[in-house]
Amino acid sequence: MRIGVFVCHCGSNIAATVDCPSVAQAAKMFPDVVFATDTMYACSEPGQDAIIQAIKEHRLDGVVVASCSPRMHEPTFRRALERAGLNRYMLEMANIREHVSWIGKNKELNTVKAADLVRIAAAKLQLNNPLFANKFDVTKRVLVIGGGVAGIQAALDCADAGIQVIMVERETTIGGKMAKLDKTFPTVDCSSCILGPKMVDVAQHPNITLYAASEVEEISGYVGNFDVKVRRRATYVNWDACTGCGLCMEKCPSKKSHDAFNEGVATTTAIGIPFPQAIPKKAAIKPEFCLKLQKGKCGVCAKVCPTKCIDFEQQDTIVSEKVGAIVAATGYDLFDWTVYGQYGGGRYPDVVTSLQYERMMNASGPTAGHIKRPSDGKEPKRVVFIQCVGSRDKSVDRPYCSGFCCMYTAKQAVLTKDHIPDSDSYVFYMDIRSPGKGYDEFTRRAQEQYGVQYVRGRVSMIYPKGDTLVVRGADTLAGTQVEVEADLVVLAVGIESSKGAPHLAEKLRISYDHYGFFMEAHPKLKPVETNTAGVYLAGCCQGPKDIPTSVGQGSATAAKVLTLFAKDKLESDPQVSRVNQNRCVGCLKCTMTCPFGAVKDVKDRAGNTKAEVVETVCQGCGICTVTCPHGAIQLQHFTDNQILAEVNALCQPEMEF
Repeated sequence: MRIGVFVCHCGSNIAATVDCPSVAQAAKMFPDVVFATDTMYACSEPGQDAIIQAIKEHRLDGVVVASCSPRMHEPTFRRALERAGLNRYMLEMANIREHVSWIGKNKELNTVKAADLVRIAAAKLQLNNPLFANKFDVTKRVLVIGGGVAGIQAALDCADAGIQVIMVERETTIGGKMAKLDKTFPTVDCSSCILGPKMVDVAQHPNITLYAASEVEEISGYVGNFDVKVRRRATYVNWDACTGCGLCMEKCPSKKSHDAFNEGVATTTAIGIPFPQAIPKKAAIKPEFCLKLQKGKCGVCAKVCPTKCIDFEQQDTIVSEKVGAIVAATGYDLFDWTVYGQYGGGRYPDVVTSLQYERMMNASGPTAGHIKRPSDGKEPKRVVFIQCVGSRDKSVDRPYCSGFCCMYTAKQAVLTKDHIPDSDSYVFYMDIRSPGKGYDEFTRRAQEQYGVQYVRGRVSMIYPKGDTLVVRGADTLAGTQVEVEADLVVLAVGIESSKGAPHLAEKLRISYDHYGFFMEAHPKLKPVETNTAGVYLAGCCQGPKDIPTSVGQGSATAAKVLTLFAKDKLESDPQVSRVNQNRCVGCLKCTMTCPFGAVKDVKDRAGNTKAEVVETVCQGCGICTVTCPHGAIQLQHFTDNQILAEVNALCQPEMEF
């Protein structure tokens, strides 16, 4: 075999702590290495051209590139090999940046380690074989999980491009958290006026099928060919017949149901439509509050319904769909603020969350847009806002910033002055974070034009005093302790991952972090892609984001889906497991451990049970390889012999420089 080695300086990233020319010189002494050189930037166009030229001039069979992480640059060098006429899998990369230069300053030791990594790569390359991808058909339909603003944007962009979209929403209406807002910052324009037309577009678009009050039950398959089962929960209303007239809501005698859409600010009936602009505008029964379903009595809604659409016998149904790509846009939930006992922990009715306050200010909310104290219904004259409740707080395991709390607090303070001109607003804050376009100007406007008083410091406790609440905190700028008597306290509650997000991640076979947010493939260069091909992320399921960023990510995922569907056939990665039928004893341990369900049992000609890998499903994780007690199943490009060759190379005596 004829191997060429290319050692990259990466400017000063590598060369500052690694003697790259010495590493290249040492590589010439390794078995089968016929050419070695160092280059300033191997990934640049001149660097790639030099690799191609060397392959042709020195008749190289394989190439080792010693540079930075293969996570992003391996595809680049593989394409260079293909342009030179070599199989893309006759490439090995030695990561001498993240694994060497960035973790040590001793140039002599770093040079030795870099040479060892090159020797390991060359030893493995000697056992590499050309691999070839298979092509398969792609189903040009996309599943969008979540009907918030990010999911809506992704669905509409895909649908407008002619792609069939299946949208699954857990609630009985799409719109997500944005549908609950009164106004949006920094323009202070009507939230429903912006979102409403898009929601209607989803309902009326011929390329979109909407499953509301539904959840993804099961996902199998692979990129281009996912099989999805959707559980449509029983709403006890025939939505095909329901016209959304609302007569059932007017006559329902059970009026103590928790109003989830209004964040519990008020109660509602057991049957109802969340809000006037709901899509789909269909009624649904909450069985835990329905007298008919709980006690077998009542049934008033069925008697008054003009279309006879009430069905108390309705059951959950399972719908099967086949799609080629999946967009996860599951949004977020609010942190459980009741863990803050010092803020009342839910004991004081006049301590509300920011989203509850938003519903109070909304014209379609339970108070018709009039701000009232929950305790007595009076109009508050002094409102205190407390920021970072459940954000940037290690004591409650939420050290991250929720991103948009500073802005919506400023917006709510401004709106408070508009609703109640003779009111005063105070904001207790740690830092003001307003990085978006027009954001900082908006927070200054709240202070300078609307007279909102910002107090830099944390609140230590809230306690009642007569019919008011005393907010005790610190003013770190003045260096004093302050107490403010408030008629109403609004907590700027931080966000956390949507309920059930980790469970969904396991169904999607994607990674999630400690807090339940889905992990992207690369934080900078692949922000909407995941480690599972064909699965993309949009909005707050990945982490805290405001509305413009969520909308942008929704469009970005649509672009990725359209790029995926631009080809009639997709190529499978040949770096998959294969079974040597002669060595397989049919123990099927591999089928039990495969996280992707890529290994199945088959019968050979003699009727014996054997394992077989479905190459299009296999993701090349290698778990089956280490599980097989007989070594009958091997991961292509990472076989046992190749790994052992690397170990043996590492055991060779160190070179002296």
